[in-house]
Amino acid sequence: MKIIVINPGGMSTKVAVYENKTAVFTQTIEHTQPELAAYSGIAAQKSYRKSLVKQVLNENNFKLEDIDEFVGRGGMVRNLAGGVYRINEAYLRDASKGLNGQHASNLGGILAHELAQETCPGKCAYTVDPVMVDEYDDIARLSGLSDISRVRSFHALNHKAVAARYAQEKDSSIDKLRLIVAHLGSGISVGAHRYGRIVDVNSALGGDGPMSPERSGGIPPLALIDMCFSQKYSRNEIYKKLIGQGGMYSYLGTSDARDIEKRVISGDKKAALVFESMAYQVSKEIGACATVLEGHVDAIILTGSIAKSDMFNQWVIRRTQFICQEYVIYPGENEMDALASGVVDGLHGMRPVYDY
Repeated sequence: MKIIVINPGGMSTKVAVYENKTAVFTQTIEHTQPELAAYSGIAAQKSYRKSLVKQVLNENNFKLEDIDEFVGRGGMVRNLAGGVYRINEAYLRDASKGLNGQHASNLGGILAHELAQETCPGKCAYTVDPVMVDEYDDIARLSGLSDISRVRSFHALNHKAVAARYAQEKDSSIDKLRLIVAHLGSGISVGAHRYGRIVDVNSALGGDGPMSPERSGGIPPLALIDMCFSQKYSRNEIYKKLIGQGGMYSYLGTSDARDIEKRVISGDKKAALVFESMAYQVSKEIGACATVLEGHVDAIILTGSIAKSDMFNQWVIRRTQFICQEYVIYPGENEMDALASGVVDGLHGMRPVYDY
């Protein structure tokens, strides 16, 4: 079974072809700001990104006709339980308009669907664990303001993937484990996993939780209100301050954690303060998840690109090791493998496949 996996990001589109669960090739297409600025929004980038996906296939000696199954990263559609989903008209409608927000991941399922249709009209495409997975306990949904729910987007795909990986390595199953997973990337999400369900997690894109390389995380709301009504900034400028130019970028002018770590090593005290502050906030969020699990935690998992930093990991471990002695580091993102594996498992009856 040959599977094409499509994962659009803010400044890149990742493309891979798998033979069952084994990657034949993986390639990241980088997009420049001027290239994307030529389009009015995420939805308008569809044809541009699709042409690049086809180009990558051709460069790696594949034709669309060679592909058996098509899967794309799930976007900001309606809230739904984790799982493997067939792309249908309802999904395409919700992803196209960005039902819960605008993000490049909205294009993942759309591109997979359109490419599948080019090979055979009526052929199914799939997505796995979209960013709007909602398995919250009801008690976790309340924000303190009846108009607003805490349920928002996060890195559900990688959360689910590393939890399953840990369970497999321990010869166990996720429905027997209580885990805390911290995805550390351009956005950060820390979730409490109880017996296979992610019952609480901060919103990585919704202004909640720790600051990240480019996002502010939770900040004092009254000060933010004053900023919004100061008449100094437009709505879009405020949005960029929170998402894109917030977090480490706001303090240091860069969101590249690798460069910031080099600055710390070279003796930059401000960089050290900001980098460790981010670890401090992640640690606080892990502590919060420990209370959700009532102190019964089998393992704490650090994943995402920043988990490649031993410096950052050690700061977090030092502050949270009293919670649980089992610490596991799965550096990098596992999204491409998770998408391919989800489809294989679904089509072989190892996971249920749902209609969106």
